[in-house]
Amino acid sequence: MALRIADVLRSLVFHSAFVGGTVILALLSLATPLVGNRWSVYLGDRWAHWHRFLAKHVIGITVNIEGEVPAGAVLVAGKHESMFEAIDLPVLLDMPVPFAKAELLRIPLWGAVGRRYGLVAVERDQGAKALRIMRTEALKFSSAGRPLVIFPEGTRVPHGEQPKLQAGFAGLYKLLNLPVVPFAVDSGPLFRGRWKRGGTITYRFGETIPPGLPRDEAELRVHAAINALNESNAA
Repeated sequence: MALRIADVLRSLVFHSAFVGGTVILALLSLATPLVGNRWSVYLGDRWAHWHRFLAKHVIGITVNIEGEVPAGAVLVAGKHESMFEAIDLPVLLDMPVPFAKAELLRIPLWGAVGRRYGLVAVERDQGAKALRIMRTEALKFSSAGRPLVIFPEGTRVPHGEQPKLQAGFAGLYKLLNLPVVPFAVDSGPLFRGRWKRGGTITYRFGETIPPGLPRDEAELRVHAAINALNESNAA
């Protein structure tokens, strides 16, 4: 897909407006100690909607949703091809709680806002102890009816690639004992990298996977569902 001058110009406008809006919302978050954590949840929601607005009206992105969007106490497992779906989660789901790299929560100001909004820190090298801490935090949010979100391949993946799931997914699946709703997304060709392109990004939600399945079966079903929009899977 050839890059056009119009794509570059739209991307520059998009980045400038998104960064500007992010700075304003971050400054507004300083009022959180005075008004409570609900303010951070509201600002996080506004941040995601600002991102979606710019993607639609500046870049020319439309979003198509296939399947039933999950809600409540579930573990949502998704494909991660670009930053689009990571930022878009509060638009897609009702007050989602993502599992995020612990390094992100150490970023000044942003990390504090993220914790108040509701993020579960992932300490990749801490083993079973970290899993238990993550479980405690995650169940606190799910008991309040908020869906948990994980990208089980561990990082952004170029469109069409299908790496194995990270080992931590199976551990969380067992410890949380929640149903899993997988989703595929094909944002990579349009939104990965600095220069964005207009077009349609599709989310496809798969069938709910019940808790308590053998590890191999659960991983196989999640892996197939989150890769359902890859070109290599197309019939």
